[in-house]
Amino acid sequence: MSDARHDSERTPRAENIRWHAHDVTRGEREQLLGQRGRLLWLTGLSGSGKSTVAVALDAKLNALGRASYLLDGDNIRYGLCDDLGFAPEDRQEHVRRVGEVGRLFVDAGVLTVAAFISPYRADRDRIRERMKPGDFVEVYISTPLEVCEGRDPKGLYVKARAGQIGEFTGISAPYEAPISAELTLDTSVLSVEEAVDAIVAFLQPDWV
Repeated sequence: MSDARHDSERTPRAENIRWHAHDVTRGEREQLLGQRGRLLWLTGLSGSGKSTVAVALDAKLNALGRASYLLDGDNIRYGLCDDLGFAPEDRQEHVRRVGEVGRLFVDAGVLTVAAFISPYRADRDRIRERMKPGDFVEVYISTPLEVCEGRDPKGLYVKARAGQIGEFTGISAPYEAPISAELTLDTSVLSVEEAVDAIVAFLQPDWV
């Protein structure tokens, strides 16, 4: 499926615009980097270890000489998504925007790491559908709720249990676990290093 067809699936609100194909192709960028661009989407509950694994993965890829970039859930809210809250429709738009940014990074040949709760299965599936087969790698950080709540690095579960935070995933809002993630990793039984190594091993067949 061509890039042009993918981008024509959404109809921009603005008129008199069209998708432009560039002279430098994705294949040429990937050849230059010696790797295939992919969007590694880490999803899981707050406290599951997503961000910790994502940071370590980005560092590991860099140490291995790979071109990578980390899209962090909180950091994105300081700019691209600073107009969004945590209501269901805001969460959906937050994930949609990051997915589109991730697609651009993948087109540049970059191994793109995204760490987001992204609680709704349909939103994650929509990103996958917008990308070429194999470009979207769903990594489910399947750490159990009781472990995540026990960690509670930001004190959010305590506030959610006290009713001070509404629409909190896993407590007062749903989390829809992936059905067929490419990788499922539980940080209550795997160390951060073991989780990172599993993801790297999955990626290495595409490296030159």
